[in-house]
Amino acid sequence: MALRIAFDLDGVLADMESELVRQAETLFGEAITRREERAPDATQASEPGTDPSTSEEQRQAVAETAAENVPPLLKVKMTPRQQRRLWKHVESIENFWCTLDELEPGIIGRLASIAAERRWEIIFLTKRPQSAGATAQVQSQRWLQSKGFPLPSVFVVQGSRGRIAHALGLDIVVDDRPENCLDVVVDSKARAILVWRDDEKNLPAAARRLGIGVVKTVDECLEVLVQIDTPAEQPGVIDRVKRLLGLKEPASA
Repeated sequence: MALRIAFDLDGVLADMESELVRQAETLFGEAITRREERAPDATQASEPGTDPSTSEEQRQAVAETAAENVPPLLKVKMTPRQQRRLWKHVESIENFWCTLDELEPGIIGRLASIAAERRWEIIFLTKRPQSAGATAQVQSQRWLQSKGFPLPSVFVVQGSRGRIAHALGLDIVVDDRPENCLDVVVDSKARAILVWRDDEKNLPAAARRLGIGVVKTVDECLEVLVQIDTPAEQPGVIDRVKRLLGLKEPASA
């Protein structure tokens, strides 16, 4: 049976973040990104004399972003008001979602080629808000086609990725957000692969324990998926890969 696989777009295939940084600099000046470069590590305690409201402000920004159902900004430190202004600006840009670069040049064409060869059923999931021009769904479809994936199926979704995976009967969901991967393993029978480009020391400890597969790149993810889909003439390799991704429990001792 063909694998049914869902890929998230932003942070997995599409470089939304770099474009949002450019738009933030257009609105607020380059100082906003320079301020982020100077900011202390979030894991360190605040130094004497620093603004004690900063951490609360960041929490409020995350909460408001989640409430408005838009992707969070990961590298630019902005107030909730600035975030709202940035997203309003993005909504005014004609076909904004068609302007993004691939995070890994050529990866969408490679995915299309492998999927066609292996007869995988691929869908793309995204939480993108609307912008001027075509709908976010149509823009995303056009973007994927321009990068080499013909006739892409795109779902602009809300809510738990796990419930979506369950409803669509997916086998695997590939995402860059640990919380989305957790939803998948909790709310469905699908397995999750986390694309984690950050330092591994920042990887949530529960990820592997909960059977979430972890890769550094989509290219690596495709290699793993191909091994999973390889006929059983190589059972040792396949069993190791499946155990790595939580796709098969190790045999009892």
